[in-house]
Amino acid sequence: MTSIHKLSNGITVVMESMPYLKSAAFGVWIRVGSANEDEDNNGIAHMIEHMMFKGTKNRSAKQIADEMARIGGNINAFTSKECTSYYATTLSEHLPMAIKIIGDMLNNSLIEEEALDKEKKVILEEIDMYEDSPEDLAHEMLQKRIWNGHPLGYIISGRKTNVKKITRNMILDFLDNYYTGENMVISIAGNFDKEEILSIVEEEFNGINPRSTRGTNDLMIKPIYHKVKYEKNMDIEQLHINIALDGISYLSEERFTLTVLNSVLGGSVNSRLFQKIREDSGLTYSIYSYGSSYRDTGLIHIYAAMNPSQKDLVIKKIHTIVDDISTKGISKDELSMAKEQIKTEIIMGSEGARNRMNSNGKSMLNRGRLVPLEELIDGIDRVSLDNVMEFSAKYLDISSSSMSQVGNICS
Repeated sequence: MTSIHKLSNGITVVMESMPYLKSAAFGVWIRVGSANEDEDNNGIAHMIEHMMFKGTKNRSAKQIADEMARIGGNINAFTSKECTSYYATTLSEHLPMAIKIIGDMLNNSLIEEEALDKEKKVILEEIDMYEDSPEDLAHEMLQKRIWNGHPLGYIISGRKTNVKKITRNMILDFLDNYYTGENMVISIAGNFDKEEILSIVEEEFNGINPRSTRGTNDLMIKPIYHKVKYEKNMDIEQLHINIALDGISYLSEERFTLTVLNSVLGGSVNSRLFQKIREDSGLTYSIYSYGSSYRDTGLIHIYAAMNPSQKDLVIKKIHTIVDDISTKGISKDELSMAKEQIKTEIIMGSEGARNRMNSNGKSMLNRGRLVPLEELIDGIDRVSLDNVMEFSAKYLDISSSSMSQVGNICS
């Protein structure tokens, strides 16, 4: 059973009772990420996520880690382009403590200068780690150039030069702008006493300002797709390519059609890309497609890693497969298999406290409502061959595709 509540400062709280479990998951979802940044502070949302773990008025960084360890729980966080999340999973009896720890982090973090200087070094190492990952680099650099001039194209971790110059005052300003009640959703799922937990959440989070006192500085313009190419030569054995096509928002009515199409194109082991290029031709070890959807736009990606000598043939085969679907659609059998695979993934993915907490939190943050499981299943069931044909003809235009290449390009 799921219920929705409002704290006194406007924070939305979603609670899903799962009494058959012995565990619970708690998460705070905040509508802010790298897409809310500008040229000067790019990387600050990710920096804040790190700094929340570096000590509060009541707990040192070591105490935060130790207290979670004592209750056998797991605490973590992530920053994306459009949201930031802090979450914990633990046994039901320890849920109150997990809530208090995260509440303390979000209300009372010190953001000390010494800790900030140390964490900058950690983040610079993290940036280097991503730059050493050709798969990640091919994706990130392509998106950066496709949305050139719009914050959606910013790298989440930020540029090194920006990271080095972020100050404590910049962080406090950003927190005041975005870490507000109207921008937050708290999601709880598992086995817990509803009234007790709601009371604890109110006590721990009612100190957060309902709204910004300084106003935000978001760019209220829609990102525009630019056809681009990116190449980075790296002294490694393989070549990694990422092809992107203009796509759709996660709010689009066509999202179910994209899910089905992606499964047939490259989202499963029986997909056309996997079967024809890896299994039949043996040209790649890894090849798949995926969607990157955001509030106002999205992309359809195809990724492949191969021996550099196979590049031209792999790209040609990818183009042929995409063109074939865009002009002829998919078969009735492919449609049926894709639907069953997707519905199975949806149902299995809905099980467990952590998954329910994630699903409910994202749904309320992104859509302002909970999306029932039945609605998702029905959305997939309603996708027709004509829907896929129309969508493919509209979006799978390989002539407008962008591409990045990272690796041994010169071979």
